[in-house]
Amino acid sequence: MAERRMFAKTIIDSDAFLDMPMSARLLYYDLGMRADDDGFVNSPKKIMKMIGASSDDINVLILRKFIIPFDSGVVVIKHWKIHNYIQKDRYKETNYKQEKSMLLLDENKAYMSSDTPCIQSGHAMDTQVSIGKESLELVKSKESVEEEIEVISPDKQDNIPYAEIVNYLNQKIGANYKSTSAKTRTPIHARFNEGYTLDDFKVVIDKKFNEWYGTDMAKYLRPETLFGTKFEGYLNQPTVQRNVTTKDLAKMIDWEDYLND
Repeated sequence: MAERRMFAKTIIDSDAFLDMPMSARLLYYDLGMRADDDGFVNSPKKIMKMIGASSDDINVLILRKFIIPFDSGVVVIKHWKIHNYIQKDRYKETNYKQEKSMLLLDENKAYMSSDTPCIQSGHAMDTQVSIGKESLELVKSKESVEEEIEVISPDKQDNIPYAEIVNYLNQKIGANYKSTSAKTRTPIHARFNEGYTLDDFKVVIDKKFNEWYGTDMAKYLRPETLFGTKFEGYLNQPTVQRNVTTKDLAKMIDWEDYLND
């Protein structure tokens, strides 16, 4: 089996890929590095535990169609043959021939599922769905699948105050993040699933604003960083008190509004 693995810029530099949370992108790279010569990975759960990835991360990869899961627990990298060309003398066919037989290659050499019911959803690799040509055929209840898809569906009502959290952040830092985007919703959804509250989000925003605003770290005052896997650490860290300089104050003033007055 070949030891080196490649990743095509046409895939990893695409908006669809870069719009995913950093944790999901890192999981994708780890899956790719451990895939066999046909792009199959037999231990996605083990890899998730090794790198601290959550079920939300693999959900996003599946729902964004970067990986394809099977009933057996195996997953395959959808764009594997775009990423990697392996010479015949180094190529070793996958052990997962049955799963491979369920796939076709499109004109761009990306894997696509045939009509064979073989695909799982991404929610901890438990809830099963079958992918046909045009739609998902639910194997479990409709409610279960809707619960999974809500991570990236802005229309799903799940009683999580996305707008209030994002508006609080926007007002604090003068930004315009959208509370309806998947990139913003995914980490918020994950933290609420872990039991955190609206007040916890506000505390984290306040603490990191006080610590980072007006410094080189200000660029990390964004949802994917603030609400990511380090959220608990941010929440429990001591409040940082720092002296605000004239330079800091200048950055905080909306000069356009001031001059218009």
